[in-house]
Parts: sequence; C-alpha cells; structure tokens
Amino acid sequence: MKGQHLTQFLISEQRRVGGTGELTLLLTDIAGACKGIGHEVNRGALAGNLDSIGSHENIQGEVQKKLDVLSDEIFVNSLSWTGHLAGMASEEHDEIIPIPEGYPRGKYLICFDPLDGSGNIEVNLSIGTIFSVLLAPNDNPTAEDFLQPGTKQVAAGFCIYGPTTILILTTGNGVNGFTLDRNVGEFILTHPNITIPEDTSEFAINMSNHRFWEAPMRRYVDECVAGKSGGREKDFNMRWLASMVAEVYRVLMRGGLFTYPMDEKLKTKGGRLRLLYEANPMSFIVEQAGGMASTGRERILDIQPVSVHQRVPVILGSKNEVARVVSYHLEG
Repeated sequence: MKGQHLTQFLISEQRRVGGTGELTLLLTDIAGACKGIGHEVNRGALAGNLDSIGSHENIQGEVQKKLDVLSDEIFVNSLSWTGHLAGMASEEHDEIIPIPEGYPRGKYLICFDPLDGSGNIEVNLSIGTIFSVLLAPNDNPTAEDFLQPGTKQVAAGFCIYGPTTILILTTGNGVNGFTLDRNVGEFILTHPNITIPEDTSEFAINMSNHRFWEAPMRRYVDECVAGKSGGREKDFNMRWLASMVAEVYRVLMRGGLFTYPMDEKLKTKGGRLRLLYEANPMSFIVEQAGGMASTGRERILDIQPVSVHQRVPVILGSKNEVARVVSYHLEG
C-alpha cells in the first residue's frame, strides 16, 4: 500500500509468505546503513569526503575515494553484529568479510557494492549502493559459498543518492521503491509494483567504446542512431551517466536499455561489471519488474560464478530491445 513505511511493508510481506522475520530485520538493517551512507554523500565537501585516497586502489584496480572507503565501513559496521549474516563480500575487499568473533551468525550472505558510480562524486551526479542477499549453506562460509547463480538470490536492491534518496527492493515478488522522508527518517513506499515497459526509444551506452565492441552491439547501436532513416520504426535517444544505479533507476521509471557490453579491452577480464555485486542484483530487479537481462548470449541470472570478483557483460532493460540485441549476438 502506497505510503507505508518500509518496516510496515516488510512485515506485511513476511506475514504473506509466513516468514520468520529474519530477512525483514536484515533488510531493515540494510536500509539503515543506506541512510548513513546517504548522509555522508550529502555532506560531501563539507566533511572532506570528495577526495581520492592518494594512489590506493581496490581489488578491481580502481582508485578509491574517501567516500568509497567510508561507505564500505558503514555497511560492514552496520551489519556485522546483527546476527542475521553468516558472511559478507564487498567490491572493496580482496577476500570475503567474516563475522567477527563473539557475534552471532545468521542464515544469510550479502554481496554489496557500497558506492556504485563513485567516479561521479566530484561532479555531484547520482551514485548509490547495490546489494544482493543469498542463503548461507553454513554459519562459517568460505568464498566458494558465495558463488551461487543469481537465481538463488532471496532479495536484492539498490539505494540511489540523488535529489532524493530512494531505495529499490525486491524479495522475488515484484519491485517496489521507497523514498527517504528526511523529516521522520523513514523510507516510505512511493513507487509500488514498478513495471518496465516492454518497448523503448532510449538506450544508455558509453559511445566512446564503439570501435572496440563486438559486431552485434555495433549493429544494434548503429541502427538506433540511424533511427527511422536506418530501418527502425522510430528514432532513439541516447543517455550515459556512468553510474549503474542511475541508469537502472531510469530504466525502471520509464523504460530503456542499459548496457556495458563486451569489447576488445575487456576480453581478458570477462567484462566490465561485477557479477555478484552489480549484474546479479540488478538483473534480479529488472526481471522482477518485467524486463530482461543478458550478457548477449546467456541469461545473467543463470551464470554459475567462478570467482567472487568475476566480471561479465551486461545488457538489461525493456524486454523487446534486449531480446533484439540478444538475437543479433546469437546470429553470430
């Protein structure tokens, strides 16, 4: 019901499925962590949060910003003691993060990107947090226990820190959006039952990589750019923010196609986006909203991960456009 607090919504869902309440409590804790990160993002330069940390790089080889590290610390510190998790995996850490000794362990695992799109921090564009929740096979998990296909996710979501702070969430029963009411400090249901239109006239891609793409992606984008004059039934608009949370949020709100496809520069890495922290949770959300998510050759949620920091190509959004891109890839 529109206007519900997040906790009310989660308890209603818990009662509907006959849950124990542990997932409800975990998701509430995640929302609390996102509030903390959003607060630090909003403070920005006032708190000295916008700088890079010298030449320090994370496991992905990316220069870390102060907000990257701070966001990761907030997420870990908010969740490690709660008793709902058996382990954590973060884009910012080489290894999985164990629950500290002395704290109870729960039945879930979490994979998260604490601050997606952080390259946009200094230009004040929307950035966010992405998370994926899995069942833990035991209370002392190893890295291999996190290597579950996206179909095994029990919940996923992202929080976007923009003009308003919005939490997008799925537990496998559709997608809902909650806006943070700063006056009361609560996430309020404002976007119930989000559905992605099957058709679109908008696509988001980093056009500067055109010369490196595989032929199927060049074919698709060239057709979109040519529009009616190139054989498509309509003209297209192109968007690119270099922030996955912002791109996917736009797709959820009005349709579209977002892609970071395979290209010659990425082949040795397997792709650009991380399977566990970005591709799987976003694909779960998009599919639950009626969209489609693929690498171009296979459904992302069916991929069996082989490493915690595995990368894959991503093509997601409005079903009919994603299906067209996939058909081009399958033609060879």
